[in-house]
Amino acid sequence: MVTPVDRVGLSERAETFLRDLIRQHGRVMFHQSGGCCDGSSPMCYLRNEFRVGAADVLLGTVGADTPFWMSADQFEYWRHTHLTVDVVAGRGSGFSLEAPEGVRFLIRSRLLTDAELATLDAAPPPVTGA
Repeated sequence: MVTPVDRVGLSERAETFLRDLIRQHGRVMFHQSGGCCDGSSPMCYLRNEFRVGAADVLLGTVGADTPFWMSADQFEYWRHTHLTVDVVAGRGSGFSLEAPEGVRFLIRSRLLTDAELATLDAAPPPVTGA
């Protein structure tokens, strides 16, 4: 039996903070566009207030069923890494739900192992917004 490989996860602090955001706002999602400025950080939106594009890639779900989407261009750049969403003190984007809380989400990454890459290469391609 092959163990599934997650492309994205949460730090403990981000998981706790995400639960608080969900209690306050309802179901949410992450999107990382790779654009300039705040676009290179993961953005947290209400699930029904952000429409993913046809080329966006679903990296997986984090926490309690929170999808994490990434633009296709960013995915090509990050496809060989495992991403961990973390939360730190600081000014977040004005559009991301954490901004009023005085914190911001960021990504920490590590290279996937050869075994993880082989497992992902043998799996179906990730779901897209198409």
